[in-house]
Amino acid sequence: VQLVESGGGLVQPGGSLRLSCAVSGITFEHYSMAWFRQAPGVEREFVGCITWNGVNTVWEDSVKGRFTISRDNAKKTVSLQMDSLNREDTANYFCALDTSAYCTGYTWSEYEYWGQGTQVTVSS
Repeated sequence: VQLVESGGGLVQPGGSLRLSCAVSGITFEHYSMAWFRQAPGVEREFVGCITWNGVNTVWEDSVKGRFTISRDNAKKTVSLQMDSLNREDTANYFCALDTSAYCTGYTWSEYEYWGQGTQVTVSS
C-alpha cells in the first residue's frame, strides 16, 4: 500500500492551499481516508476524515468550516482543501488510510498506512 501526498507549501495567513493524496496497492473505495497533522514537538493530531463513499466527513473542531475533504474513488485520490489558514495550521500534513469504511479512528495509533507527509507553513 502506498500513499503519496502533494500540494504543501508556504501561504500567507488567510490564504488557501489544497493537498492531495494518491493511493495505490489497495481497494481504495472500501476504506475511509483521514488527514492528520504534526507540528514540531506536538503529537500527531487528527484533522478530518471522509467515509468510503464520500458522503460523510468528521472534523477536528479547530478546522471545522475552514477545511474540506473530497475524494475521487475512480482516481484513488483524496484531497484536503484548506481555507482561511492561520499560523496555528502550520504543520506537516499526512494522509492515512482507515481500515474501516466509516471513519472510526481519531488517533494516529489506530492507523497503519501513511503517506510521507507534506509541509504546510502559514506565515507572512
